[in-house]
Amino acid sequence: MGTERQGQVHRQTGETDVRVVLQLDGSGQCHVSTGVPFLDHMLHQIASHGLFDLEISASGDTHIDDHHTNEDVGIAVGQALSQALGDRKGIHRFGHFLAPLDEALVQVALDCSGRPHLSYSLSIPAQKIGSYDTELVKEFFVAVANNAGLTLHIRQLDGVNSHHIVEACFKAFARALRMATEIDPRRAGQIPSSKGVLEQAGAQA
Repeated sequence: MGTERQGQVHRQTGETDVRVVLQLDGSGQCHVSTGVPFLDHMLHQIASHGLFDLEISASGDTHIDDHHTNEDVGIAVGQALSQALGDRKGIHRFGHFLAPLDEALVQVALDCSGRPHLSYSLSIPAQKIGSYDTELVKEFFVAVANNAGLTLHIRQLDGVNSHHIVEACFKAFARALRMATEIDPRRAGQIPSSKGVLEQAGAQA
C-alpha cells in the first residue's frame, strides 16, 4: 500500500488489540481477520465496493461475546478513515447509494462533515446471523461515524431476510463512502465547505 490518503491505527485495550490500515485510493484489496466471521464478510464488502484497500487484524474477548471486538474495529476503522481524509481538501464530501440485494433495499446517505451523527432505521428480523448478534450492526456504524466524523443516514426501504438487509447496508455504505471521498477535479484542492473548513474528527473511546 502507498502512503497517500492512508490511515493507520493501532488500538489496544484490556479487551481487544486492533490494527487497521486503510487506503482510500485503492483497488478493493482486503486482508481482514477479526475473529468475528460475519464482521469479516461485511468488511470485505466495504473494501470491494468502496475500492478501498483494507488491512485489519484484531484479537479480543470473543469468548465472552463479539461486542468489544465489533465496536473497537469500528472505532479503529473510523479513526483510520479520519486520518486518510486529513483536512478533507478536494473531496466530493457527500455520498449516497441505494443498494438492492434480492428483496432487500437499503439507502445510505453520508456527509464527511466532521460532525458525527447516525440515523439508523434497519429492522432486522433475526437476532443472530450465524453467531453474530444483529444489534451489533448499529454499534459498528455508531463507532465508525463518531470516529470518522460522518453524518450518516441508513434507511431500510424493503427486506425480510436478515443477511440480505445487513449486506445491502454495508454495500450501500461502501458505495456512498466511495462517492464522498473521491477527489472532485473541479474542487482544485479546496475544502468543500462555504465556511472554508471541515472539522476533523478526533479519537473517541
